[in-house]
Amino acid sequence: MLLKIREKSQGLVARIILALICLTFALWGIQNYTGGGAETAIAKVGDREFFQQDLNRAYAQYSQNLAGMNFDEKKVKKQALEKLIRDEVLLQHVEDSGFVITDGVARDFIKNLEYFQSDGEFDKQRYKSMLTTQRISQKDFVSRIKKALVMEQFQRSVTDSAFATTTDIENFFRIQNQTRDVEIITVGLQAVKEQPTSADIEAYYQANQDKYLTEEQVSIEFVQLSLDELAKDITPTEEQLIAFYEDSKDLYTTQERRKISHILFSFTQDTGNDEVQLARATSAKQALLSKDFSALAKEISDDKVTAVKGGDLGLFNVGVMEKAFEDAVNSLQLGEVSEPVKSAFGYHLIKVTELMPGTIKPYSAVKDELTTAYQRQEAENSFYELGETLSQVSYESPDDLTAAAELLDVKIMQTGFFGRHKVADSAKQQAIMSHAKVIEAAFSEDVLKGNNSEPVELASDKLIVLRVLEHQPANVKSITQVSDGIVSALLDIQLRAATLEKMTMIKNAVTGGQSMQLAAKENNLKLQRFSGLTRANGELTWQVNQAVFQAPKPVNGKTSVVSVAEPSGVQTVVNLLAVTEGVMSESDKAKQELAESNIAKAFGQAEFNATLNSLQSRANITVNSPE
Repeated sequence: MLLKIREKSQGLVARIILALICLTFALWGIQNYTGGGAETAIAKVGDREFFQQDLNRAYAQYSQNLAGMNFDEKKVKKQALEKLIRDEVLLQHVEDSGFVITDGVARDFIKNLEYFQSDGEFDKQRYKSMLTTQRISQKDFVSRIKKALVMEQFQRSVTDSAFATTTDIENFFRIQNQTRDVEIITVGLQAVKEQPTSADIEAYYQANQDKYLTEEQVSIEFVQLSLDELAKDITPTEEQLIAFYEDSKDLYTTQERRKISHILFSFTQDTGNDEVQLARATSAKQALLSKDFSALAKEISDDKVTAVKGGDLGLFNVGVMEKAFEDAVNSLQLGEVSEPVKSAFGYHLIKVTELMPGTIKPYSAVKDELTTAYQRQEAENSFYELGETLSQVSYESPDDLTAAAELLDVKIMQTGFFGRHKVADSAKQQAIMSHAKVIEAAFSEDVLKGNNSEPVELASDKLIVLRVLEHQPANVKSITQVSDGIVSALLDIQLRAATLEKMTMIKNAVTGGQSMQLAAKENNLKLQRFSGLTRANGELTWQVNQAVFQAPKPVNGKTSVVSVAEPSGVQTVVNLLAVTEGVMSESDKAKQELAESNIAKAFGQAEFNATLNSLQSRANITVNSPE
C-alpha cells in the first residue's frame, strides 16, 4: 500500500507535501508571525477558518508558478481561495469518514521522499534541518503528512475504481478515427478603405483609457535577516565541536554491509510440510561439507530466481525478512553457513559471501564539516528568535526601519522602481524586486499606506521587512504618446470587421443554397476540398480543424455550414459534406490496453471531481470578500 501511494502521489498529495516543505506557513494553521487577533475570516469551511494571510500564501505559491506570465491577479486569487476551500472540504470528509493513515506509513513515506534523500538514502540531518527551519515538530510534520496521504487515499479510492467497458473503448476509437469530407473558403484580411480621423482617435482614446495606463510602481527600502550571515559570526570552541561530533556520530558512520546467498526449502503443496523441509535442509547442510554452496543452490534451491545465481540475494537489507532470518545473518562470520532457519517461506541455509565492516569517520576528517553544521545549528536558534522579535519591533515602529536595522545590526538597503509584474528600471534590477512575495507585500494596502510590512520570507533561511520609499500610481498616458498605437488598433478593428462582414455574406449565401464553388468564384476566393480529414491532420490550422470536427453531422443530405475566426482575424467558412465513423485498426488493437487505462483514468478523475463538487455543495461554507 505504501509503495502504491508513493508511486502515485503526483497529484493532490504531491502539491500539499511540496507546500509543507517549501512554505514556512502552509496549510492547516501553522502560526503566523502576528497571530490571528481580531481579524475577520475571509472564508470558513465547517469550523475551519481561513484568513487573508492564508489566501496571500496560496496566491504567492500560484503566482510563483506563473512567473514570467501575464495573469489576472483577481482571478488567480479567486482560484487560490477555491483550492483552499476544496482541499479543506476533502480533508474534513475523509476524517469524518474514518479514513486512516498510520504513523508508521507516514514515516516510511517521509523517508522515501526524494526531498530528504542523499545518495539514495534518507538523510536524517536534512530532515531535522527542515523541521528546525520551518519551526515544525516531528510529530506535527508527521501529522500533516498523514492528512495529505489520507486525502490521496480517498481520491485513489474513487479514481482507481473506474473502468472502461468494451463499448467505451470502441466508442473512443470510433470517434478518434472518424474522418470528414469538407469544403473550405478562407477569407483573408480585407483592405481598409479609410484612415482613422482625429475624432476617431480621440473617441477611442477617451473610451479606452484603461488600456493606456502607465504601470503602478514603487521603490522600497528593507532590512534583511539571513541565517548564513548569522552563522558567519559564530566561532565554536574545540570542546563544543567535539561534543557536537559525539552527538552527531551516526551521521559519520557507515553501517556494516553483508552480502548473502541462501538455499530455500519451500513450504508448498508440491514439496511437503515442515518436517519434510527441515529434513531436506539438514541433509543439505551435511552435503555442504563436501560440496560448493553455489553449486548446491543451483541444484536444489526452491527459490528459482536466485538459484540460477548460486542463491545470491545481494546486499542484505534490514527490515525485509523476518527476525529469525535477520538474526541468523547478523550472527554469521564471513563464509559461514547457518543452521536451517525457518521463515514464512520455508527453511533457509544462509551464507555470508561478503562482509564490509562499518566505519566511522574520525573527528579530524570531518572537523570543517562539523564547524559549518554547528554554526548553522546555532544560527538557526538565533534566526527564529530574531525573526519573532523583528516582527514585533517592525510592528511597534511601523513608520521606519531604524529600530529593525538596529536589532539585526544591518544596513537599510534600497531598490529602484518596480511594478507588479516586472522590474521597471533594468539598470537597477535586483533579484529581490522580482520576488513574488516581495511584490505582493510592497503593493499591499497596508504597506502602501506607509507602514512596514510583516516579515517576508524570501527563503526558509532569509527574511526581510520592507517599506515603500516612493509610490508612483498608474496614470493615463497622453494621447500624443499613444496615438500611433490607437491608429493601429482602429485599423485592426476595421479590417477585422470588414473580413467578418465578407465571411458572413458568404456563409449566408451557402446556407441559403448557393454552392461553395460559386461563392468562391463570385468573391474571387479559392475553394479547397479535403477528403478523409482526421483529427490529427496537419493540413488545417488548429482552429479550423476544431471547427470541422465540432460541426454538426449532415442530416438528410443537407450539408453543415459553420464558420471560424482565427486569432489573426482571418475568417473561414466550412461546409461539412460527409462524416465516416472510425473503426479499430490493427495498430489500435495493439494500443487497446493503453487506451483502456487512459479512458478509465479520465472517467475516474471525472468521478472524483463530481464527488468533490457534491461534497462542496453540501458543506457548510461561508465566503466573505477577500482583498
